[in-house]
Amino acid sequence: MQLILRIFPILLLLGACNAPQPAALSQDFFLEEIDISQLQAAYEAGTYTAEAVVQAYLDRIAAIDHSGPELRSILAVNPDALAEARLLDAERAEGKLRGPLHGIPIVLKDNIDAAGMATTAGSRYLLENTGRPDAPLTAQLRAAGAIILGKANLSEWANFRASFSSSGWSGVGGQTKNPYVLDRNPCGSSAGTGAAVSANLCVLGIGTETNGSIVCPSHANGIVGIKPTVGLVSRTGVVPISYTQDTPGPMARTVRDAAICLGALVATDSADAKTLQPGRQVYQDYTQFLRADQLAGKRIGWFTASRGQHDGVDTLMQRAAAFFRAQGAEVIELEEVLPPRTNAASYTVMLYEFREGLEDYFAAAGMPAELEALKAFNLADTVEMAFFDQDLVEMAMEAEDEVAYREALENARRMSQEEGVDRVMDEHQLDAIIAPTGGPAWKTDHVNGDNFSISSSSPAAISGYPNITVPMGQIHGLPVGLSIFGRAWSEPVLLEIAYGYEQGTRHRMVPQFLPTD
Repeated sequence: MQLILRIFPILLLLGACNAPQPAALSQDFFLEEIDISQLQAAYEAGTYTAEAVVQAYLDRIAAIDHSGPELRSILAVNPDALAEARLLDAERAEGKLRGPLHGIPIVLKDNIDAAGMATTAGSRYLLENTGRPDAPLTAQLRAAGAIILGKANLSEWANFRASFSSSGWSGVGGQTKNPYVLDRNPCGSSAGTGAAVSANLCVLGIGTETNGSIVCPSHANGIVGIKPTVGLVSRTGVVPISYTQDTPGPMARTVRDAAICLGALVATDSADAKTLQPGRQVYQDYTQFLRADQLAGKRIGWFTASRGQHDGVDTLMQRAAAFFRAQGAEVIELEEVLPPRTNAASYTVMLYEFREGLEDYFAAAGMPAELEALKAFNLADTVEMAFFDQDLVEMAMEAEDEVAYREALENARRMSQEEGVDRVMDEHQLDAIIAPTGGPAWKTDHVNGDNFSISSSSPAAISGYPNITVPMGQIHGLPVGLSIFGRAWSEPVLLEIAYGYEQGTRHRMVPQFLPTD
């Protein structure tokens, strides 16, 4: 079957918001908020087929993403999705199940390679990048039975092109919107994945994070996001920023769905040395750690750096701490986690590794293996330079001092790990640390750019340690997330805490696509 890439028109960049009737979009969709267990039960009972489910999601993408509210969360749909669904239906009928994701539709952030589809990283420079094979993580998802429904919009180059930018904007797809309030921002570079999962355009999504790009869009879009320990999931076939910090991870509407997906992604990869490191701790089934009654006796650190920045966020954090205490956990307040200048060292590392990693990716794709070609393309392209410059690309081009890089790399590792997260957890004998993932979503503004008033992603991001965000409540209809992070390979205890919190609070809200607040 011939593979045809379908990318939504660039004219969406200029489209006006056509406000929908929110209730009709939400209440009439028979798959709304369905989870993996419910969908598998429906398949087994013969109530649904994978083909019918995929068609329903494709129809919803056309109605909500391409028109109606125009979320602009999906850059391209997989032209073979229905054929793949029919094959999986036939296998099920023969009693052959590939794995826990058999027949589950998933969207990939469009910096992850999938055979037969372009991988653009949101840049028009990569529109013809169609010859890539499946990334190992994509192959693992297919082996577990997942159907790749399409590719999600993202902040271009995973938000590492310009220091002044708007999260969720790319030259290919325009501006992704927040499905709760359409003129609010979806946050982070995995913005399209977060919006698509929240808006029930798929069951699961895969995002990537260097610093905040899974947890922030999960928080702003009212879903669960897992940023795994670096090395748990392969990065081969993912357009890179930083070899040290990059990791893909699952985004879902429930902790259980995210845990199921995580277990399908943990195979080693000979091309990614981080997945081969000694001491790597992985599980094929992370649902075994989902025990809602295991919070008693836990010691949880509350990272209070954001206190006083937003009254509503402070109130939600006080309620979260009170919940944990009511369950028998001890909550210890922490004023700091990372030493000063940890972020500065990380920034030096990212600039150096962005240049090296991206040039290697270009070479593998048969493109000019230098950032100069990208810079020149952008300068000649009116869409790419419509709102934002490319100062990070230019800074990365100059980041060639290997001695300075090696020094920054060691400083970032030491300060974030043994002088940072590990030190604080040892000192207070903690099981995990909690903090607000962010504040309520800001209004998207291409003149003034992003407004990250609250963020807690750096300790886990720079250390390469795991971080899970779950819905913590809402402020004027906008969701806010709770981050739960800890030591390397501590996904099991973080999932246990996240699941206990989720099951005890039930803060997930269905978005209503309001045009404005």
